[in-house]
Amino acid sequence: MNEKDKQTSSTDSTHDLYAVRLTKLNELRNNGIDPFQNNCVQTHTSVQAKALYLERPTQNDEEGPFVQVAGRILTSRIMGKASFITILDTDGPIQAYIRKDEVGESQYKAFKKLDLGDIIGIEGPLFKTKTEEITVRAKSYTLVAKALRPLPEKWHGLTDSEQIYRQRYLDLIVNNESRQRFKQRSQIIREIRRFLWKRNFMEIEGPVLQSVAGGAAARPFVTHFNALDCDFYLRTSLELYLKRLLVGGIDRVFELGRTFRNEGLSRRHNPEFTMLEVYQAYSDYRGMMTLIYDLVQHLCNEVFEGNKAIENSDGQVIELGGKWREVSYRELVIERTEDADWFSRSKEQKLARCAEMKIEVNPEMHDFEITHDVFEKRVEPTLIQPTFVTHIPKELCPLAKIHPEDPNVLDVFELCINGQEIAPAYSEQNDPLIQREMFEAQVGTQVQDLDEDFLRALEYGMPPAGGMGVGIDRLCILLTGASSIRDTILFPAMKKG
Repeated sequence: MNEKDKQTSSTDSTHDLYAVRLTKLNELRNNGIDPFQNNCVQTHTSVQAKALYLERPTQNDEEGPFVQVAGRILTSRIMGKASFITILDTDGPIQAYIRKDEVGESQYKAFKKLDLGDIIGIEGPLFKTKTEEITVRAKSYTLVAKALRPLPEKWHGLTDSEQIYRQRYLDLIVNNESRQRFKQRSQIIREIRRFLWKRNFMEIEGPVLQSVAGGAAARPFVTHFNALDCDFYLRTSLELYLKRLLVGGIDRVFELGRTFRNEGLSRRHNPEFTMLEVYQAYSDYRGMMTLIYDLVQHLCNEVFEGNKAIENSDGQVIELGGKWREVSYRELVIERTEDADWFSRSKEQKLARCAEMKIEVNPEMHDFEITHDVFEKRVEPTLIQPTFVTHIPKELCPLAKIHPEDPNVLDVFELCINGQEIAPAYSEQNDPLIQREMFEAQVGTQVQDLDEDFLRALEYGMPPAGGMGVGIDRLCILLTGASSIRDTILFPAMKKG
């Protein structure tokens, strides 16, 4: 045993199965066999191999095409002179048939010592078993990576959420649902890009480290930039740099990137998340309505085979096709509070009504914050079907245009589906003087600073524009039927274990 193995063994050999596997590893090395290969030829994945067999010109031959496959051993039925195993690769499982008279006596003896979780390469022709399962008839096999730790006892799935999130690699091995969900997430992101590229949007990469924590009323993560000897912030939003590009003449621009907010954890919140932000000059929030509707239809068609009836984790069916509801923020609050005069009530009267409705509200909040608390707690969770909530109070966003006929609200919408906000969109504020006033009104009570360079950029002239943000993790919750944001993020934030 080399020094590295001794160190590993000293910490884990109390686990009996680990100790047994470590002994097998050392036996292999003592016999001159390297169980950790540099490479392994793989001509086909499991899905490709099965398709190749079905597409072969002659359907009556006993054996099909010759393939080289590789994957992790999930199941095995070891018999005297022949055995069946199932291996798992990136596309899924495929069965292999190992015979002593095909691979040789010594190789078959070594094969019988392999463990579940070992990664092997197999080459041989394809055939169908009596149970009609397409299988590789092994002419030879190679152990390419020895698994020192056993898979979970119930290899077909993990149920402990803590283990799933901390050891995502195990989750992906044993839970097909998780593996498929993350493949779909990758496809969703790919199709978002294709959709926007086709419409002549330019993708850019803005700075993650920023000298001003602007663009969102959120608490930032702070770090110290040693070379410049000053504090920087992980971005809380993509917005202000993308709008600088509108000033610069790039009329259609988007970014898909990681965003950070040093705030709470919940089923719908993770401090590190993925945002799409998109801006289109000579458009407005209604242009963004069309864009998000068309984008969701595109994702349903391209990733989910045209299925537009999505079932959420509670079993509710969400209809993404057809016309989406449009309703004002004001109407929804009045409807939920059953108070036609809600918006003319005093703060004290609103607090009293909240007490009657058993809504816990911080009495120190501003009047508009009380209303928004009611909206978030009692209105938003009821918006299961796609709903454009329009014209929110002007205090909630300093970056949008004020409605030309009602100075108390903004030309915006919040798209709510599945009881949560999926995509807010604005007619973007392009008047530098009004923008400064709105920023200054917010900065006094919020954690973000005043971004003077952004205001300076607006003074050079920004065209009218529609802008929109889409929470990719929440969109994936919706489209894949996940129950938590942690189920759509490969490595969610967790305390050090």
